[in-house]
This record gives sequence, C-alpha cells and structure tokens, in this order.
Amino acid sequence: MTDEAGEAFVRLSGICKSFGAIRALAGVDLTIRSGRMVSVVGHNGAGKSTLMQILAGALAPDAGEIRVAGHAVVHGYSVRRASALGIRCVFQELSLCPNLSAAENTRVFHPALAGPGWRRRARQLIGNALHAIFPGHGIDVHRPVGELPIGQRQMVETARAFTETDHPVRLVILDEPTASLDATAAEQLLRYTGEARARDVAVVFISHRLPEILGHADEVFVMRDGQVVGSGAADALTEAQLVEMMGVVRSVDLTHAPGSRGVREQIRVEQPARADTPLRVQLRAGEVVGLAGLADHGQRELLQAVFDAAGHPATTLRVNGSVAYVSGDRRTEGIFPLWSVGHNTTISRLRALARLGFLNPAREAALAEDWRTRLAIHTPNIDRPITSLSGGNQQKVLVARAFAAEADIILFDDPLRGVDIATKRELYQHVHRAAEAGCAFLWYTTENTELVNCDRVYVFYRGTITDEIAHADLTEDRIIGASFGAGHNVAV
Repeated sequence: MTDEAGEAFVRLSGICKSFGAIRALAGVDLTIRSGRMVSVVGHNGAGKSTLMQILAGALAPDAGEIRVAGHAVVHGYSVRRASALGIRCVFQELSLCPNLSAAENTRVFHPALAGPGWRRRARQLIGNALHAIFPGHGIDVHRPVGELPIGQRQMVETARAFTETDHPVRLVILDEPTASLDATAAEQLLRYTGEARARDVAVVFISHRLPEILGHADEVFVMRDGQVVGSGAADALTEAQLVEMMGVVRSVDLTHAPGSRGVREQIRVEQPARADTPLRVQLRAGEVVGLAGLADHGQRELLQAVFDAAGHPATTLRVNGSVAYVSGDRRTEGIFPLWSVGHNTTISRLRALARLGFLNPAREAALAEDWRTRLAIHTPNIDRPITSLSGGNQQKVLVARAFAAEADIILFDDPLRGVDIATKRELYQHVHRAAEAGCAFLWYTTENTELVNCDRVYVFYRGTITDEIAHADLTEDRIIGASFGAGHNVAV
C-alpha cells in the first residue's frame, strides 16, 4: 500500500515540547511515507530523540498534531497505541529487561505470545528475525540479555522491532542503531532496511555517521535547536552540505595529527615477549594506539586487563602510570544516574580537589564548568541530572571525566558512540593535544574512520591480534582482511 497520492503514513505538524525552561522542540514538521527511509540528523541536543519519543508514543507533545494513516492520534496516543498502528522504536538507550532472555523480552513486546508453547514461539520469532537481519550473529537467545555485550544487545532490540504477531510493522524508528555495531553488523542492518522498505515498511534512521545516511536514506531532515532547518533528497546532498546545515563545525588542527608529534620512549603498557608471539601489545607515552576488528573479539578484554593491571606489577601486562577508562556502554558502566552533570564529571578528581579531607565545592564546580565549556556539553548548568541530557551529551560527560582525571593512560572503549560529528572533531583535537603532552591512549572504536587518529592499530580476530598497522600503512582493505583472520595471529 504505497502512499502515491500525497497522504503520508505519518505526518507531524507543529510539534512543540519543553522540559521546564528547556525548549526541546519548537514547531517541527515531518512527513514519512511508506517504503521510504527518512533520516533525521543534527548535533546532540538538537531534538531528534525527543521527536522520535513523541512519534513512538513515549512522550506527549505540548502542541502540534500527529496523523497516522490519515487520522489524528494526539489524544490518547501512547506506546501501546503506536504499536497497534504498526509503529516501533529502537531507542538510543536500549529498553530490554536485562534479567530476561531475548525470547522473554520478545514475549514482553508481544502480548499475543501467550498460552502453552509461548517460549518456543518467542524463541522462534526472535531467532528468525536475528538470522534475517544479522546472519552469523552468534547470539544465545536463552541467555539473559544483561550478560550480552552491548553490540549483541543492540542486535536483539533491533531484531525485536521487526517481529510481528497480531499487528503488522508499518514504521520502524532506528535511533543510532549502528552506534554499538561493528562495520559488518551495521552493513547487515542497513541492507535489511532496504528489504523492509521493499515490503512498504517505512524507516526513520537517526545517525551521526553521515556516509550511512547518504548511502541508504531517501530523504534527510536536518535539525538544530529544536527545529528543522533544512531537508532534501539524500542523493542530492553531500556531507559538507549536511555539516553546514547542522551549524558551524570547528576545523581540525592538523598540526596535532599522528606522525607530527614526538612519541616518548617511556613504555606505559607492555605485554612481556613470548616465543610464540612475533608482535606484542605495547603503548608508549604520547602515543595513540587503536584497537580494531569485529566487535567482541577481544578488544574490550584487553582494555579491562590494562585497567585491572594498573598498580599490580605481577600480571601478564605491565602498566606504568595511572589509568582512566571511558566506557561506550554508558548506561550500565558509565554514568551515575542519580548524580548531576557536575558530579559525574568531577568524580575522578575528588582527591585532588580536597584539602585536609574536605572537598572544595567552588573548585569542584569550576572544574566541571571548565569541561562543560571545553566539550560543549549541551546543558543549561552543571547541576542538572545527567539523565536529563541526550545520550551523546552523556557520553561527552564520560569523556570529560577521563580528561579531568589527568591520568597517564586513557582507555577508550568506543567512547564516541552517539556523538555528533562536530563534537567528534573537537574531541580528536583534545586527544592529540593530550598525547602531545605525554598522555597515552588505547582506543577501541567500531568506526574505522576514527583510526586515522592513531599512530598504530592492532586488529583483533577471535581474541588474538592478527595485524599491527602503522599509521602510514593504514587502509580499509588491510583492516577488513585482518578482521577476518588474515594476518600474523598474535595471542594476547
């Protein structure tokens, strides 16, 4: 049932939403047609996720109209009503119940899965969806999802959104769905969205990865400060045009690029040499070393081993210096949800901020405010709850916490997940400046494009390092080849 005559499946008109003094949306119009992918882009805090929560029925607008299949639905609109109309949402902050398995989470999502044999039917439903979207996913649907890596949790929630029982799927909202996925899984999902659109399913795709948007979306809407400031057909736009519409982007200081700074001889992290390992993990002061490869192939385990080894010389890894850790799984490993933005930022520096055992509130506030300004964290003040921030801004706070710690070594576990392109460029500058001052970085990322910031890159496959690539020799083909086992097979 393609919408050819002009009536869209979803039409949002004049949508407004405020949270106290914060105006999140200021009269947004958005049209979504069946069988089309609409992408919504903008900096963190632009209003994208708030708009999607309203469309999914999780929030009520203060003003405006929502029409679905030609009918106004504002009054009494809810998540249950949206689901009955065929609207599903994969939120940036995943909504799975961590103590339940993938199959049990599917039962929660589908009340129709009731009566004898519901477990078998739920396992089959989510299993088929996972196999269709992410072939070779390797997920145990019987295991509690809280025990799964964040990438696999993302796959489960995404697959669940495409499952059907009593109501057909008409529209799926994907809010940063590839942020936790490696390149292979991200490409599998984007390929599947094409198959879904061929069945007349509409897709709303939110991402900070502009090449994904321009390569797969039909239409693009650009948001800034709670408003749509531009739109157009994806095939008629360029990355430069999208960046310009989103707002002024600070340029990267190329004087701090890899190769232009002097790496110190002081070794910060080292794996003792072994006869069966021609290469070994090594990180020097002032060096940025990347960790690449498919997700969950040993990169996080190395980061956690380095963190655990700090201050413990009798381990298989030698770590010389203090360590700060930035998790990409901010919800379960990063933020203190009951604390303010300021306290989440300064927790790493409390000892340095104290005198004679007493904390100096003025110095603590000044430090938090300094990093709020440096990283352009979108919040009216540092006293607001961190959970009031967008996901990308919460991630900025975690990065600010690590920089504020003034550690010798910073461990990055996919730290820029869900962060906008302007902030990424600014953070790259902070990394290069800190490295110039002698800080060492061990940086795992699911975005191969970020590896250009590294002096060297280790590529992982099934818990081993298959290649060590110098910055000058870094290519996409070499990374991909090593990600599937082609290389030196170095045990870690």
